[in-house]
Amino acid sequence: MKKAPFILILVLTFIAEAVMCYVMVTKIQDLQADPVKVNECMHSISDNYGDESRYDTQLDYVVIDNDGGLVYKTREGLSETVNEAIKTRGLILDLEVDGEIVGKVIFDYSMEDQLSGVKQNIVITFVIIGCLQLIIIMAWYVYIRKSIIMPFTKLNSFAARVAEGNLDMPLEMDKEHVFGEFTESFDLMRTELKKARIAEKKASDDKKEMVAKLSHDIKTPVASIKSTSEIGMELTKEERTKEMFGVINSKTDQIKSLVDNLFTSSVQDITEIDVNPGVQPSDVIPSLIRNSDYLGRADGFAVPECSVFFDKLRLQQVFDNIFMNSYKYADTEIAVSAEIAGDYLVIRFADKGPGVTEEELPLLKEKYRRGSNTGGKEGAGLGLYLTDYFMEKMNGRLGLKNLDPGFEVAVYLRVA
Repeated sequence: MKKAPFILILVLTFIAEAVMCYVMVTKIQDLQADPVKVNECMHSISDNYGDESRYDTQLDYVVIDNDGGLVYKTREGLSETVNEAIKTRGLILDLEVDGEIVGKVIFDYSMEDQLSGVKQNIVITFVIIGCLQLIIIMAWYVYIRKSIIMPFTKLNSFAARVAEGNLDMPLEMDKEHVFGEFTESFDLMRTELKKARIAEKKASDDKKEMVAKLSHDIKTPVASIKSTSEIGMELTKEERTKEMFGVINSKTDQIKSLVDNLFTSSVQDITEIDVNPGVQPSDVIPSLIRNSDYLGRADGFAVPECSVFFDKLRLQQVFDNIFMNSYKYADTEIAVSAEIAGDYLVIRFADKGPGVTEEELPLLKEKYRRGSNTGGKEGAGLGLYLTDYFMEKMNGRLGLKNLDPGFEVAVYLRVA
């Protein structure tokens, strides 16, 4: 997996830290060994006193006599008196030649200063390596977020939409992340569920159509019976016979009413869908719009701040239906705008598609009504019908308008 390089680099940085620790400890040990070099220098000066050319110069030092006079120095800038050496924390040793102390040797040597330099190098090294490790961890987090967290969130959102019954929006295919292998399976599931729903709807519509046809066929003989009974009532002179024809007329009226109700319910029945609106802030609306615009066709927009009366779930379905229709029939960019007009927050969605004829415009909200611009594309003619239904239940309304060019859908939400 792609996370392997991150782990390898991180392990290498820890190894580098361990190596640096070892090197620094070695340097400290070397500093602790410097007294040996001091001793070698002292023997060299004592054995060769008076012959400066043979002095050991591994370290910097100054030789002074008992009166404080300068005898020898390895370079300029060194402490030449005992007092100066004390101030600079130099190392001061007596110089003994043939058993007699002839002066002093002042070494420009401060263990504390050298240890301070080593400590500083250690701090700088660990800061650099620590920053590198932090960058690697951050890059790894970004990778995990992009390849695991965000794809899982999309899958979760997709599953929620399917559970809500929205089977029109496909799941974006991306096999680069961890869940890539599941993406196609999830979308196949959505496709099969959609096919099953279409088949179920067709079967239901077929049953309704059969009931409607039977209801229509029953109307004709019932009307004939009523007409015949009315004629018989007018022609007969016997009161008993008139009463019987009156009963027939009454029963035929009953049958006609029942048949009319059956016909209406089979063709125009409205499935009751729960809509539970409440007062909510308008700042949640942009996220609902972006959730519906999965192809990213909408331009930049802003929604005025206010309190609005709506059902979040149903408003999401309203936006889903609007974008799905625009994707399907217009396939253009979508301009989104919002404004407060009177008692409503009006959100407009305008594409640049062909629109519909003016004669069809007022009919688009009807159940199973589809415009002449569908061009054989699949659909049940329920999108705008349900959208209008939801808006009415939320005390709002839906506006449809042809543009030049394009088509506009306006969602009117009641301001609380």
